[in-house]
Amino acid sequence: MAGLSNYEKAVLVLTAGFVVFTGAWFWSQNRTQGEIQVTTLPRQQQELVRETGEDEEDGWPDSLLPGETIDINAADVYELQRLPGIGEKRAQDIVAYREEHGPFGTVDELDNVSGIGPGILEGLREYASVGVEEESGE
Repeated sequence: MAGLSNYEKAVLVLTAGFVVFTGAWFWSQNRTQGEIQVTTLPRQQQELVRETGEDEEDGWPDSLLPGETIDINAADVYELQRLPGIGEKRAQDIVAYREEHGPFGTVDELDNVSGIGPGILEGLREYASVGVEEESGE
């Protein structure tokens, strides 16, 4: 440092201080964000995904909340895809069936839709509804 001018020394000190400050800030921001949470599918849905051959992105929604249900008589194709085991093709089939045959009376009537069998239907029961009628026991 003997061959450096006062200006060059000041620049080096300021640069070193900036690097230390930004490094400490970056480290503190990453430390305060908490632990990483990993969420897995319940065993029943894991088996459903294996049975249907669909991956989690197509077969299991990230956005369904516990206890949330989707009204299969009012939902569009996008909303129906949030149901476990329902991809774009099955959602389109549900909408087409509903348009041709009218609203579903029960969730069990989804069994009439092409591509929906007992395994997929079982995984849907907790997340699908047919509106107020089914909730009141009809």
